[in-house]
This record gives sequence, C-alpha cells and structure tokens, in this order.
Amino acid sequence: MTHEINRVKPDQVPGDVYVQFVRSLYDNVHMLLIGAFCHAVVSGMSYLKTGHGIFLWMALLLASVGVWRYFSMRRVVKDAVIRDYQSAKRCEREYIIQGSIQGLTLGSFCFIAIYLYPDPYAELSATAVTMGSMVTVAGRNYGSPRMVAIFSLTFVLPIAVGLLMRADPFNAVLGLLIIPFFFIISGTAKGVREVLFSAVIGHRRADQIAQRFDRALNTMSSGLIMLSPEGKVVVANAEAASLMGVRKPERLLGRTLRGLLMRGVAAGVLSLKDSRYAETQLTRALREGKDRKVLLRLTDSRYFEFSAREGYDELGVITFDEVTARIEAEERIRFMARYDSLTGLPNRAYFHEVVSEAVAAGSQDRKVALAVFDLDDFKSVNDTLGHPVGDGLIYAVAERLNRFAGDDVRVSRFGGDEFMIFFNDVQEPEAFPALLDEIFSSLNGDVDVAGHALRIQTSAGAVLAAARDADVDAMIVKADLALYKAKENGKNGWRLFEAAMDQAFRNRQVMKADLRHAVETRGLRVVYQPIVSMETMRIASCEALCRWDHPEIGPISPAVFIPLAEEIGIVSDISTFMLEAATLECSRWPEPISVSVNLSAKDFRNSSVIDKVREALEKSGLAPHRLEIEVTETALLDDKSQTGTYIEQLKALGVRIALDDFGTGYSSLSYLHTLPLDKVKIDRSFLIDVTRNQRSLELLKGVVNLSRPLGLAVTIEGVETFDQLKVLALEVKPDLVQGFLFGSALTASGIETMSTTTWPFASQINAVSASGR
Repeated sequence: MTHEINRVKPDQVPGDVYVQFVRSLYDNVHMLLIGAFCHAVVSGMSYLKTGHGIFLWMALLLASVGVWRYFSMRRVVKDAVIRDYQSAKRCEREYIIQGSIQGLTLGSFCFIAIYLYPDPYAELSATAVTMGSMVTVAGRNYGSPRMVAIFSLTFVLPIAVGLLMRADPFNAVLGLLIIPFFFIISGTAKGVREVLFSAVIGHRRADQIAQRFDRALNTMSSGLIMLSPEGKVVVANAEAASLMGVRKPERLLGRTLRGLLMRGVAAGVLSLKDSRYAETQLTRALREGKDRKVLLRLTDSRYFEFSAREGYDELGVITFDEVTARIEAEERIRFMARYDSLTGLPNRAYFHEVVSEAVAAGSQDRKVALAVFDLDDFKSVNDTLGHPVGDGLIYAVAERLNRFAGDDVRVSRFGGDEFMIFFNDVQEPEAFPALLDEIFSSLNGDVDVAGHALRIQTSAGAVLAAARDADVDAMIVKADLALYKAKENGKNGWRLFEAAMDQAFRNRQVMKADLRHAVETRGLRVVYQPIVSMETMRIASCEALCRWDHPEIGPISPAVFIPLAEEIGIVSDISTFMLEAATLECSRWPEPISVSVNLSAKDFRNSSVIDKVREALEKSGLAPHRLEIEVTETALLDDKSQTGTYIEQLKALGVRIALDDFGTGYSSLSYLHTLPLDKVKIDRSFLIDVTRNQRSLELLKGVVNLSRPLGLAVTIEGVETFDQLKVLALEVKPDLVQGFLFGSALTASGIETMSTTTWPFASQINAVSASGR
C-alpha cells in the first residue's frame, strides 16, 4: 500500500482529496486578522519613526486587505460553499487572487522600506514581519501549490530586488542569499502536502480495508469471535451474534468464552456438562496453539461445530457453525451404508460387523446360532409379476421376520431374497428347533402384494455353536450348507447343520477341482448310443454321450458331473471336447452313419458356438450333413430369438438341428414351425405306459402326426422293451428309435463294428408291420 501511495503525484490528487486541501486553506481564518494587524502596526511604527507618510498609507492598505480577506474567507466557511470539485476550484481561484493582492501589498512595504525610503528601523521591521509571514505560508497554504509559489515570490522578490538595487556588494550578496527562501518555502509546503496527501490516502485505504474486512466478517456463514489474551471477546461478527441470540455483535464484546457458553446453558439449549467440555477443549486448543474441533448437540436437536485456533498478536480465534444439515446427511449416508434401503434391516456388511462384535462379547460358554432363510421360486415372481411386486414380497417377509428381532436376536436382509437371523444367546439348545419351527410357521403363508395374492414359501438352514468356537464366516457357510440340503429335500422346509453336510460340501468342492482337471487334461471320454432306423433296423446315427471315470471313485454319472460343470462354468469346455471327439470319430465311420451332439443352454448364450462347430468340422474333415446338433428347450427358454439366430447360422454351415426332449417343456409345439429344425426327439416319458394306456398312445401318435407334415424326422427315445417297439412299428411308425433295447452305449470302434449289423428282431418287426397286428 505504501509503494502505491508514493507513486501518486500530490499535484494530481483525486477530486475528494483536492476538496479537502482547498478546505484547509480556509481553516483558522482569524489568523488573517492577527497577521494583518501585525503588518499594519509595523508599517505604522515605521511612519512614526521616519515621518514618511507612505508608511501610514501602507499601514491602512495592509489592514484593509487583511480585513477584506478575512470577511471573504469567513463567508466561504460560514456558507459551506466548498462542496465539490468545481466549487473548490472556484474558491481556490478566489483565494489565490486575494492572497496575491495581500502578498504584493506586503512585498511593496518591504521594497519601500529597503530601497525607496530606507531606514534601519523600517527596513528591519518590514523584513522581520515579512519573513515571519513566510514561515506561516507552508503551514497554511500547502493545499494550493500556486498560492505557496505566489506568496513566496511576492514576499521574497521585493526584498531581493530592493537589496540588489542599493548597488553595494554587501546588500547585493544579502539580496541574492534571500532568494533561496523561495525554494525553501515551496519545498517545505510540498513536503507537508505530500505527507498529508499520503496520510489522507492511507486513511482512506485503511477505511476501505476496514469496510471490506467488516463486510467479509459479517457476511461469513460461520460465526466468529476473537479473544484477547485475557480471554475476552474483542471481535465478533453478525453470524456469531445471530447464533448466540443477540441483535448486534457489539453486545458480545467483553464477554468471556465461559460467559457465552453459559448463555446456552441458561437458555436450556446446552447442558452444563457439554458447556464445560467445550470450554476445556477450546481453551486448551488456544493455549497450546493447536487447531481443534468440538461438536456439540443442543437439546433442540441442532448440532454446532466449534473450531479453535491461535491467531495473531496472541488473539485466539473461534469459529462455529450450525452443522445440523451436514450431520443429518452423514447419518443418512451412514444408514444407507449399513441398512437395506427396501426393508430397513441391516445389510450384509453391517450384519457381519454386528454379529462379530456380539460373538466376541459376553460369556464364551454360551450357545449362539445363525439361520438363513431363502424364498422358494422367488425368481418366478419377478419374471411373471415384475420387480415391484417382488420387492413388495421381500418387504412382507422382512416385516414378519422383524417381529422376532430383539436385543439378542438380530435380523438382516443378506441380499436378494435371502435373510439372516442371529441368536446371541440360545439358553436351551434343545428348544432351538422349536423356535425355528415357530419362526418358520409364522413366516410361511399368504400375503397380498399390490392386489396379487402370493404365498410365501421358504427354505432355511441353521447352525448352532459355542461362542468360543463361532466364526461368523464359517457359521454362514454351514447355514448355507444346511439350506442347500433343505432345498435338496424338496424345499419349503429347514435343516440344522450336521457334520456330514460339511464333509459332503468338501467332497463336492474336491470333485469340482477334479472335474476341472479332467476337462483340462482331456480325461473325459465319449461313448455313443445307437439311433436305429425303424425301416432297416440298422444304425442310422448315434448320440454322443460324455463319460467321466474318476481315478479314485470310479465312473461318475453325467447327472452328477454335468450340473457341477455348469456350476463352475466349464460346461462349454465339455461341449467343445464332445464336438471335436465326436466329429473325428464319425469321420472314420461308414458314410451313412451320422453323429448327434447335445449342446447345453449356456453354449447358446453367445456366438462362439458357431465357431466351435465350424472348427470341429474343419479339424475332422466330417461332412456337415453328418453332424446333428441337439438343442434342449432350456436353451430356447433363455432367449428364443437369439437362440433362433444361432440355429439359423448353424444351418448355414450345413449341419442338422434336432429338438431334444420334445414334449417336456412349457410350449414345445410353438417351436416346430418357428425354428429351422430337421428332427424332433420325443422324450421317453411318452413311452412309459404306451402299451397299456390308449390315451398315451393317441398322444404319441398325435405328436408324430403333427411333426411329419412339417418335414421333420421323428426319433423316439427310451425304447426299452420289445412290446414298446411293436406298438411303435404298428401304430406310431417313427423314423428312428433309440434306447436300452438296442444295448448300452458303445465305443467308437463298437459303432463301426455294428454299422452293418441288423438287429435279430428285425424280421419280427417286419412281420408285425406286414400283418398290421
């Protein structure tokens, strides 16, 4: 700021400062009368001493000019004429004119006394009073540089000229030496003017800074107080006054921190305990010079946060804000992080935390328990009625379970349609099954959700353990195993964990690892079940079947290891292996025989299935028409349009497509005319009582008769007896049959050997067909 002031030229002052400088010219106007009186008296005394009348006239003139200037300046002051820049300019001009006249009059008196009518007394008195007046020039006229210059000139020049005109060396030197007074007076006035100008500008800048500070202080969103070293408030802003319940910040000045806090205690919004705590913490922070924050909850549920820090000049600064909105937002976020948004129950993470703490606390000899509840067939509710109805069902279940919640019973929505209940103290372990029965019976039943009458049906698993042995993660795993066993037993029931379940689980995990290893090392093998032509009773095709011979357990059924493969996500790898092995073996068989490979629903979830089939055909060299891909209805249910697209692309490769297990799904008939199929394989369930039940026979004949007009070949699976074969030959007349009647599955070499063999009962079938019986 100082450097900025120094760069401003005093002669180029701002308008408002210039007005102040001109007003300073009119200060102490009575001093003009005193000066005029002194001038007149000196001139009169010179008259009395010399007798020259001119000194008397000069006395009258000096007195008249002084009185004239006095009344003129007094009028300006009295009427407050100097209001703005223009009026100040006019008044300065008038002041300079009058001052010039007075200066010329006094200078003339000096010239007369020194040169025209020289007299030692007159000369001394004139010079003395003039030089005395010059001293006042700098102090009274600094506001007008021109007036200073004119006064200095009119005072100094006549004296210097008079002395020089005496034409003697001594007076000439004296006349020359008096000239520097002109510059001295001008310089002194300039210095005074610069000092005052800097002071005025500095004061104005200080006022601006003070105003800005005051505005910033009183527009802060935080309350602020500053404490003196004695602990009393010396600065407070408007927000502090508002938060403290007073009208003006000035009413806080002089109070102590304790006094401010006790106002809250007296008003009943702050407890005495909290007041003392806040005072201790904030005072310690100010004393130690460390920043510290203190959060206080008032009795009206508002929250205030106080921050203390050491300021400058040993002043302490305390700011405080009402942070109720922030605390409430944090509480909402904390709630959202810990609780399920739909049911309001603890979520998985928070439940785990709470249960872990509960298990660790209390007696380690007590029994604790954990139960997991899972809604049966919940996915069908979402798929058929929509997720809002599904959410309503979840909420209804949560309400019923939450009735059992208490200090020692914690309920959680663990995720999806799964709920957990933790029992912190099972005092009678033998009565625990009865408690679960009670929960189970109260949970199951009908509920109305958005106008839909839904039946709640659940499965549950539970585990009971001593607190010292209870690991939360392990208990969850064991409860899940019990739940899995309950679902295996037909759902809508619950099971308590048993050690055998754990062993079964471990065996299952080992089997998964062994299966993965077998797939990676191509430890599986392929056998082929013959598909026999009804007309020739020879092998027309065969279905590739996967087999796994476990090195320790022995042969494992596909009904066991295929679901495991789907669970661990390697069923597509098995499909790839089957395609490669089957096409390679089929390429070595006689031309008429083809091979059929069943692909899983997961194979049809992306377009890579097309590449797998193409690569298998290219590697083996098998003609595409000798490969048949069997598609299950499960694959079509997942995504009918997408699966249909992939089937069309497979057809474009030249392979044939068969619909496997026809008649076991929900809408198999619709696929017959919407998909590019070549064959329909009728499920074995149609043959169970076909020899005894006419209705079953008519149903089977109807399906076959429905398929033929569409150009579809028909294979009937599950032919196990000669009587079934006779009925098929006489009444149904399918194109192909397969089943254990024609033997178990064969190796690739066995198929090649049997390729030209006709089954022994071919002649009997032909005779039956011919007789029509």
